[in-house]
This record gives sequence, structure tokens and C-alpha cells, in this order.
Amino acid sequence: MDFQLDRTLSLPLGMQLRGLVEYAITFGALKPGDKLPSVRDMAERVGVAPMTVAQVYRELKQAELIYSKPGSGTFIADAAQALNHSDKRLTDLHRHIDSLIDRAQDLSLSAGDLAALVTNRFHHRQRRARTKTVLVVGNFIDSARDYAQIIADTLGDSAQLDATTLALLTTDKSAREQAHSADLILTFAHRRREVMSLLPGMRVINISFIPSEQTRRALASLDPLAGVLVVSIFPEFTALMKTGVQRFAPHVQSITVVHRDDAELTRHLALADVLVYATGAEALKDLLTPGQQAFEYRHIPDSGDIRRVVMPLLSPAVPPASGLKEIS
Repeated sequence: MDFQLDRTLSLPLGMQLRGLVEYAITFGALKPGDKLPSVRDMAERVGVAPMTVAQVYRELKQAELIYSKPGSGTFIADAAQALNHSDKRLTDLHRHIDSLIDRAQDLSLSAGDLAALVTNRFHHRQRRARTKTVLVVGNFIDSARDYAQIIADTLGDSAQLDATTLALLTTDKSAREQAHSADLILTFAHRRREVMSLLPGMRVINISFIPSEQTRRALASLDPLAGVLVVSIFPEFTALMKTGVQRFAPHVQSITVVHRDDAELTRHLALADVLVYATGAEALKDLLTPGQQAFEYRHIPDSGDIRRVVMPLLSPAVPPASGLKEIS
């Protein structure tokens, strides 16, 4: 991946770098297991102090988005593995297993007898289990509901999907209480830490997103001579929006990217032939004049990631401790 920071933006370079990595994880440019440059190499690539890169890497590790292997380097974390590694309730499960083993020994049961009893009982419980519930936490309720529908189409009958937003979880106690009834919480990589803090003890994983087919077609169809204005919502992702547009519209010569709160936004809008706005910035269309075009840069959940990460966690073959709450 080409790591580049935009020094024309007012955002701190460290925030840009962290946003770049988070964006790349969320939207599939960086995959689980991909190796990041060392602190020194990254500092040289993007032109910042090594201590800035080290701080960014620490923050990404705390968010469980990356991990280090001594002597090998720093790598992108797998969402499912991060979930299992962060599940402290495994310790309690081990204690229960030890108690079960003690009880089996009191009854003179062999390891094979105990294993057969546990297996049979587990399958019996799974047959009685209700449909799992999955909650999608997005930035905006309409798009979160769309994400939930796409995920539901991929998962089929294995789960019921619901949607909420980070803002609702932050301000609405009833929304948090309802969220605690879910078996699994899905969100963006850069929002996982915030969601975990709002829903302590819940299983929260991040999933990847890809540009929608409609967005890809719209970008590929742009006039090469059009003046394209791209407007982002999240400051840390502003530097990445231009790369995202250029990926599907390499033929376009004039692409300007600004944040929604940019002081020059009105001037940029007046000069643009086409507005490409991030999800959540729909209101900007009302500021356009006749003849100007506009469309949303829309991302959708990566169905491949849903099958790889989410489906195994909802499978009856997976015991509760590895990714789901136990169902009575």
C-alpha cells in the first residue's frame, strides 16, 4: 500500500496516518496478516518523526487493529482472532471446565465419557437455541439499516439483523440496553474501540467495507474533463478520499478533496461540475445549481468478510466461549 499524507490539510500528520491505516483496514486495502512497515521505515515513507509513528502504532494496537510479533514485525489483526483474544470470559470458562472435570472424576468417568456427554449436551442445546441476533453499529441510521439488510442477505436464516448508530448508543440508555441483548455487534474498524467502551462485555468485531457497484459505475462514467469535488465527513479520512476516487476514475484530470467543514467549501462547490459526497453529507446536494451533478460515494459490507468472519461465529458448531453468548 502507498502511504501518503496530505500536508495541505490542517489535520495533524499523526491523525492522518492513523486514519489512513484505519480506513485501509475498514475498506479492504489492508487485509488480515498484511505486514506494516517498521516504525522507522514508515517514518521515512511519510516524512514524520519515528515517535509519531510509534504513537500511532500504539493506538492501533490498543484498538486491536494491529499486533506485533517480536522479531517479525507489525501486522494487521484478524477481526475474529481479535475477538477471541480479547474475550476475558475464557478464563471463567476454564474454571467451569475444571469444576466439571473434578465432578466427572468423582463419578469415575473417563475423559472419553465426559467428552461424549458434553458433545451430546452441546448439540441438544444448539437444537433448542433461538436465532442469533446481530447488531450493526453505523454512523448514520439509514446507511446502518442498509448495511444490516446486506449482511442479512448474506447470512440468510442464521441470524436476525438490527441497526443502530454510535450517536444513539452514546446518548440513549435504552439503545444501549437493547444492544446488550445482541449476540454479536458489528461495526467499522475505526469505531470498534468506541463501541466496546459503550457496550462493555459485549462481543464487538469490525468488518470490511467495499465501494458499492453503483458507486464504482458512477466514478468510471465521469467525464475526463469534469471538475470533480469530493467531500468527506471524517477528518482523518479526507486524505484517503482522493485515492479512493482515483482508483475507479483514473481518467479524470481534476479532483479536489475537502472536508465538509472546510472554510472554502462553498467556493469549491460553486466551481465543481460533479460533487462526490461521503455518506452522511447528502445535504450538500441542496447547495448545487442546475447543471451540476452529484452522487454518493457509498460503501457496503464486504460479503466475503461476512462469510469468513461472521458466519463461523454464528455457526452451531462454534461453542459460546469462542464468539457467542450462551443461550439457555
